Amino acid sequence: MRKPNRLIREKSPYLRQHAYNPVDWFPWCEEAFEKARREDKPIFLSIGYSTCHWCHVMEKESFEDEEIAEILNENFVSIKVDREERPDIDSVYMSVCQMMTGSGGWPLTIIMTPDKRPFFAGTYFPKEGRFGRPGLKEILISIAKAWRENRKKILEVAEKVASLLKDEAESSGGDLGEDLIHRAFGELFGSFDREYGGFGPAPKFPVPHNLMFLMRYYRRTGNKEALEMVKKTLTSMRLGGIWDHVGFGFHRYSTDRYWKLPHFEKMLYDNALLLYTYTEAFQITQEALFRRTAEEIAEYLVRDMMSPEGAFYSAEDADSEGEEGKFYTWTMDELKKVLSEEELRLAAEVFSLEEEGNYLEEATGERTGRNILYMKEIPTEDLWERLENIREKLFRERERRVRPLKDDKILTDWNGLAVAGFSRAGLILGRRDLVEVAKRCANFLLETSVNGDRVFHRYKDGQAEIEGFLEDYAYLIWGLTELFFATFERKYLEKAVELTDHVLKHFRDEKGGFFKTPDYGEEVLIRKREVYDGATPSGNSVMAFNLIRLGRLTGREELVREAEKTLESFGEEIGLLPSAHTFSVIALDLILNGTLEVRGEGEGVVEDLLRLQREVFLPEGVFLASDGKDKRFHICRNYVCEEPAGSVEEVIRRVRTSSGRHPR
Repeated sequence: MRKPNRLIREKSPYLRQHAYNPVDWFPWCEEAFEKARREDKPIFLSIGYSTCHWCHVMEKESFEDEEIAEILNENFVSIKVDREERPDIDSVYMSVCQMMTGSGGWPLTIIMTPDKRPFFAGTYFPKEGRFGRPGLKEILISIAKAWRENRKKILEVAEKVASLLKDEAESSGGDLGEDLIHRAFGELFGSFDREYGGFGPAPKFPVPHNLMFLMRYYRRTGNKEALEMVKKTLTSMRLGGIWDHVGFGFHRYSTDRYWKLPHFEKMLYDNALLLYTYTEAFQITQEALFRRTAEEIAEYLVRDMMSPEGAFYSAEDADSEGEEGKFYTWTMDELKKVLSEEELRLAAEVFSLEEEGNYLEEATGERTGRNILYMKEIPTEDLWERLENIREKLFRERERRVRPLKDDKILTDWNGLAVAGFSRAGLILGRRDLVEVAKRCANFLLETSVNGDRVFHRYKDGQAEIEGFLEDYAYLIWGLTELFFATFERKYLEKAVELTDHVLKHFRDEKGGFFKTPDYGEEVLIRKREVYDGATPSGNSVMAFNLIRLGRLTGREELVREAEKTLESFGEEIGLLPSAHTFSVIALDLILNGTLEVRGEGEGVVEDLLRLQREVFLPEGVFLASDGKDKRFHICRNYVCEEPAGSVEEVIRRVRTSSGRHPR
């Protein structure tokens, strides 16, 4: 067996996957850069993550290949980075790739000088060139030759890229007004797929914060089109193959327009945000499918993704036994061994199963012989019961298969989203057990990954390591605030405020907004500020949202002003394409149209405030409970307080019929 390289000592499952490559890999460390300087070699930087299908392909084709390893080891210093552990490194070099090539993705391939300035960028490369696409072998040989013979040209490119990167980081401020909220809706409306739901062409991603924005837009304006877009998208996703109909949970994205053929990896952040989103959709519509989906996402996460300590692992791979989707798909012969004739007939009808397989091989267009389970319409309640027996049989059979790899590192930011999702679901669905899941996860994070007001990014093998990034703080603060609303336990609010003060002290840009890394962290080329809401909302948009709510909860108006300054500092970028910044627009709506503050005092007000939040969709609401002799509720909006209400029924009546807000 081959001797392991340095990556065998790392905790990242992704890095350890490469520990037996013949490539002389380094993790990101000063030792690697010192070697590059000493030996006068460029850096070959490869960034990916453990559940990335094309990362696996590139490893098998190139990094396990002795010829490629020899070229790399002789001419480069090779560094492997897990993007989930070091999002700061990934963010900088992904910007470089997008700048140099017009696109990005993983695996991310960067070649740079020993002082970290890139001069070549790309994503996946096959070992040998084909179909006009260069191969990694010829790229490496060509760059090694240029490094020796045309260094001046390389350094000119590196200097220009570094300069452009610094210019890009200087985003311009601008005024933000009510029209921007309507423009965000208009852009989503224009790109909406009315037949299948979702936005834009294939591939289709869930993007839960777009749907959260649309539900809030419906709440503010009563625009039924906004709600219909949410309902269509969430229904199509739940019926489609992007949903795991046997074991529950959502796969990463759909490769087609129809939500039928997924990329099979499952991510904690998708499922946490979708738990939050389906819960809100159920609250507004009372549609049983949305409640069912929220509860099944929760069941999947608790069953398959929860650590013994109560926090959540990061992801499950798309591949098993060297084949993408093998764990999740079925041949008709496999189904015949598990189901009765009648059950098979029903399953084939409901899940669109075919003898030759119901989807085509992407590369060849040929039938695969395997079936993805997907539905064409919502079953009746009677049919759900019959399907549940089939599902349980398939689940038991599937549990005997070789499972995809589980990435078992615990990331603070993604777990913060899980705390938010479980808190919201437990509260709205009346499931105290789900609130307890949120509490257990939050308590674990506070005990292991938070030291005073300092947060650490990754927990693995009993240790919390890597200084926290902006998203670690922002998502955890969001989760703690939601948990406070679901329990009214003051310790969660107090910790959210303490962490917010740390962010203000160590992440804040004096021009407004927040850097991705603290002032005591490592600087990789530049200290980035980001506001684009991608697969998850940006740290800046979530911090603006947090600041407004915590400012109104605590009476600290300077926090609200900091939120305003944050959004204004990115005004030009947000204004160019509001629909790409929907979480920032959610925060902007709270500033422009106000929060609703409800403070209850007296005996029994905690249960009353929980009931209020369950019965009325109040995304603009902030809630406090305090002691008092007589029960009453203080209702304030936009710095104006109404006559106190004597009962929660009166509060519910007032907030449902309030002007400018659409009742459920």
